[in-house]
Amino acid sequence: MTCTLRVLGCSGGISADLRTTSLLLNENILIDAGTGVGDLTLDQLRKIDHVFLTHSHLDHICSIPFIADAVGGSRDKPLKVYGIYKTIHALQEHIFNNVIWPDFTKIPSAKNPFISLHLLEIDEPFKMDGISIIALPVDHSIAANAYAINSGSGTLVFSGDTGMSDDLWKAINQQKQIKHIIIETSFSDQEEELAIVSGHLSPSLLMKELDKLNSKACDSSLQVWVCHLKPDGGDAIMQEIASLSESHNIKPQKLTRNTLLQF
Repeated sequence: MTCTLRVLGCSGGISADLRTTSLLLNENILIDAGTGVGDLTLDQLRKIDHVFLTHSHLDHICSIPFIADAVGGSRDKPLKVYGIYKTIHALQEHIFNNVIWPDFTKIPSAKNPFISLHLLEIDEPFKMDGISIIALPVDHSIAANAYAINSGSGTLVFSGDTGMSDDLWKAINQQKQIKHIIIETSFSDQEEELAIVSGHLSPSLLMKELDKLNSKACDSSLQVWVCHLKPDGGDAIMQEIASLSESHNIKPQKLTRNTLLQF
């Protein structure tokens, strides 16, 4: 089968026409749930059955409580939210705690909640509807993961938030027929120290990371997409990346809202 990924949001912050990270896989799976989810209609929200989270930072999870509030009562089954242990634990402790937001994992009842939480293990494939989704290791400022999504005819890798990470690229190089890699670059080279401290990438760090990619894992049509650009510096970051990639085989492109990727 062929999968379609629609970019609802891919910015490192908000402003007019910018939304934070949220990717819609086919019609029923979200990869992260940032502010971009808010552009979906109620009917589109009702179709979402699964949310796979990369980590618990607010710009990647903020729409989950609102989905439950908006359409939980008109769905006939819980919205399933997946993540590694520390991500799921953070949702339980800090979001669905009846202080920040009602505990929709127990509303309207513990047996019939609006949301159910599910643990993922790194490197263990999760399969549904002919799709394989694998959580991959990354290095970020908190516990986090990437995803490799295989449709049977190709693979898309989404890094989520990550800094320099040998383990990530070892895992990526074990995938097959990679058609798209979506990877963050949050800071300019002038801010490289801040990027390192906060578990993000700069243009120079990005190109060093891409040098770790084994071409044998990739489809001949591989495209690399840059996301999580800060709203006030995104164009300058892309200019730096373009300059650095002139002598490189890989020419990363800027990911934008409403981009459609097939694999």
